[in-house]
Amino acid sequence: MTTDQFRPGAAAGSGPVPIPPLGRVGDRLMFLAEALRTFRSTGALAPSGEGLVNALVVPVTSRPDRPLSVLEVGAGTGAVTRRLARVLRPGDRLHVVEANPRFVRRLREDPDLGRLGPRIGLRLSACRLEELPECRPQAPNGGGPPGERYDVIVSGLPLTNFEPAEVRHVLDLYLRLLVPGGELTYFGYLGTTAARTLVAGPRRGARHRAVVRLLRRFEAVHGLGNRTVWRNLPPARAQLLRAPGGSALSHGPGCSEEAGRPKGPRPADAPGRPEGSDSSAGGAAAAAR
Repeated sequence: MTTDQFRPGAAAGSGPVPIPPLGRVGDRLMFLAEALRTFRSTGALAPSGEGLVNALVVPVTSRPDRPLSVLEVGAGTGAVTRRLARVLRPGDRLHVVEANPRFVRRLREDPDLGRLGPRIGLRLSACRLEELPECRPQAPNGGGPPGERYDVIVSGLPLTNFEPAEVRHVLDLYLRLLVPGGELTYFGYLGTTAARTLVAGPRRGARHRAVVRLLRRFEAVHGLGNRTVWRNLPPARAQLLRAPGGSALSHGPGCSEEAGRPKGPRPADAPGRPEGSDSSAGGAAAAAR
């Protein structure tokens, strides 16, 4: 595992470099190439679109009036990372975890992140989620460093590409890493259950459905709501969840649906959601790879 602290001028080359726009052609081509090479761990054919990015960063844009510690897992080419870097404030901290070495190189050379990173203590860990020190099993006597805990986690892992046991482990790690009352966002593409069964066969289709059921149970317990983003490629649904215990994030007056709070059924309605609205997260995987 390597961890980098972003510094001004960290971008490759010399002289001023234009800030890459969200979803630029180069990032789309890179995502497509990685999907063709390692689809299980990439889980998407293109970076998240602007509407989906907006839904995923809701806990940060409608936030309490205090410094936040944010973890992004599976950053891909940085569509969500760049948005987080723009909206976080001085004194906040952003920790990005990405395992794909090609995506890591893209993030390290991003001039936007190189410019904004020092303001928010941005650091990049080139590893899988479970390789973080705070995710390693503790000694039987409870020894070992507790590691950092986070107010917000934004996940880009393609969860329905994993085995159910792997997904359960990732979700357990998220709850362990969040402070009491901390918030988690992830997303899934719509209609992938039928497509997976048709393309990959009944065995993989059954595995996929098992993961979807696991996620629905998790959302029934911890979910705050969701937002469907039709203008994404493909359409996706972002989920907002809260860790148990303690107090919820005390959001400021900007916390409203107009400000981006996902709309959707409350947790009690979660089991009735259609199975086709799968929660396979897009972006590059940083766990269970």
